[in-house]
Amino acid sequence: MNAADLSYEVGPIRPPNESKSLLLRLTRNCPWNQCLFCPIYKRKKFSLRAVDDIKKDIRTARDIYDEIKTFSFRSGFGGQVNDAVLSGIMTATALNDSFRQVAVWMYYDTRACFLQDADNLVMRTDDLEEVLLFLREKFPDLARVTTYSRSRTVVRKSLEALRRLREAGLNRIHIGLETGYDPLLKLMKKGVTQAQHIEAGQRAIEAGMEVSEYVMPGLGGRAMWREHAVETAKTLNAINPHFIRLRSLRIPKRIPLFELAQKGEFELPGDDEVAREIRVFLEHLEGITSTLTSDHIMNLLEEVEGKLPGDKAHMIAVVDRYLNLPEKEKLIYRVGRRGGVFRSLDDPDRKPDTCKKIENLVTGMTTNGPQELERYIKEMVDQYI
Repeated sequence: MNAADLSYEVGPIRPPNESKSLLLRLTRNCPWNQCLFCPIYKRKKFSLRAVDDIKKDIRTARDIYDEIKTFSFRSGFGGQVNDAVLSGIMTATALNDSFRQVAVWMYYDTRACFLQDADNLVMRTDDLEEVLLFLREKFPDLARVTTYSRSRTVVRKSLEALRRLREAGLNRIHIGLETGYDPLLKLMKKGVTQAQHIEAGQRAIEAGMEVSEYVMPGLGGRAMWREHAVETAKTLNAINPHFIRLRSLRIPKRIPLFELAQKGEFELPGDDEVAREIRVFLEHLEGITSTLTSDHIMNLLEEVEGKLPGDKAHMIAVVDRYLNLPEKEKLIYRVGRRGGVFRSLDDPDRKPDTCKKIENLVTGMTTNGPQELERYIKEMVDQYI
């Protein structure tokens, strides 16, 4: 087979921190697919991939890896994937996205693999174990293998089954906790309870896996924001996951939650309200050693990150700093952040020319009232969904 014909299947999403990982698709779409806030898999059918097909993709990824190594040797770089090798792969019109994806992975040398799509633990334990062992056979240098899963799926696996998967090479699970408040879990059709969230996280950790729990600021709306913040913190306190990742709620037209918002049955909080919610959430995190990150462009305050408990005061101080800004400076920061030019509250001072341009934009757009500017900010955020 010609090298250019080598390709394998890749799913639609991965976590931001897996952007430099090898991506392999084990299942297609989401087996639950009912959450009101999720836009990813709606109107798409879930399916399990055959183990032989998955193993074929792994074998193909390895063949591509070897082809890139050969290209590097022939180019005089001793198998190293450096700037010149990466550029050669990325600009070769005869090569496909699979080659480019593997080349980027080799260039950054993360030794990490992310398994797609939404919930691979729905696979039979024997099948997933077989895939993991084959993956480790073909890529023995892998340091981390990660997958998404749901708490409801994890609790259906015995501790023995989870330990088998860990021993086969599954290091980390990303779980969409979103909230720990039962009435909100029911409203959003998560199909799981707070107790199941806790049981799943605890069981995965007991099995020896790293657990990353996703929290969704804003999900409680204006009606349940405090309960959402407090009960979610309570849930995480019971789990003590390795990572807590913030993913702020957005409501594009293509998700079911949009209809509730249009009817006035759900009100999306503003940026200041979400910041206050995050502050309450942080205040109630107690007795855990998790690393908290805000690593997504949809989050207003990327600097809210650190290792608990030591960095808790720092994270709260970041929120307070934003909330205490004069209104005009808040608007400038919000526009800059939503436009992708600010990542820190210090950036307006570090980028005075950019700040001045944004200030002029804010001044011009607010002459007709705040609605036009708020619509503009919303459109900028929603482009990242």
